[in-house]
Amino acid sequence: MKKNIFVLVGVLTIIFAGSFVVKASADTIPMQEVNRVYNPNTGEHLFTPSIFEESYLVDKGWKGEGNAFFIPNPPIEVLLNNRPSYIGPSIQRLYNPNVGEHFYTASSYEASVLVSKGWKRDLITILTATEKVGVPVYRLYNPNAIVGSHHFTENTYERDSLVQHGWRYEGVAFYALPNP
Repeated sequence: MKKNIFVLVGVLTIIFAGSFVVKASADTIPMQEVNRVYNPNTGEHLFTPSIFEESYLVDKGWKGEGNAFFIPNPPIEVLLNNRPSYIGPSIQRLYNPNVGEHFYTASSYEASVLVSKGWKRDLITILTATEKVGVPVYRLYNPNAIVGSHHFTENTYERDSLVQHGWRYEGVAFYALPNP
């Protein structure tokens, strides 16, 4: 496995840590794993493309849950020159310092509203796939939670189980690449 880290400094930071090349459709799409970690003290799940962030959180007591989904990971020069047709909207990660929760959204409006209410831009952006080449990642909301109130999964069984336990299904949040 090839290991790369690219950091763009400015308004937006993109962290990539590890590349895989697999067939996602007729084209070969470079992809990267996004892993999920769980905080047993708060009930929050955090999604990260950074193996360094994942390792740091596991060292701090979070539980590593492995791969959540795969995202496009084109070479930086491709992103700077033209956006490949397989890349969908970018997901922004936000952080609420008052309760310690992270939130993910493709909506600039939703991100701006949350920032106006005290959330911080976490400077992690996750590239997504288009609906044409991707698989859906579902967004759910737990009205009874203070922290970890939103959850994202591409697993329909997990989605349906959470709905049976009182979570509200909010639809498709974005598209990830199919598992290789």
